[in-house]
Amino acid sequence: MKKLMTLTAACCVAVSLTGVAFAKENGGMMMQAGTMGAQAGTSALTDAVVKKVDAASSMITIKHGELANIGMAPMTMAYKAKDAGMLKAAKEGEKVKVRVENVNGTLTIVKLEKR
Repeated sequence: MKKLMTLTAACCVAVSLTGVAFAKENGGMMMQAGTMGAQAGTSALTDAVVKKVDAASSMITIKHGELANIGMAPMTMAYKAKDAGMLKAAKEGEKVKVRVENVNGTLTIVKLEKR
């Protein structure tokens, strides 16, 4: 019984350390297990406000609600724009709906619609 408890404790520590390593590799973001797979197929849009458009870096800073498909809480953050058309269409202060996805390791706005 003592060996079983020791083994169980060791497994829990290993799983915890794996989660910490994953978070460090992903910009410090801890995601809940199953979040990506369960909601990756949905195409829900999230309400957001454009805070800044930086055409030179192809980044758009938005203040957004929860991005459930990637397990991200509401916040203000800069994201890569999928294409130059989004950079031209987005205006600072404008209310939009967005879809952010992980594209080749980069959080990217893949859809942007004006509200």
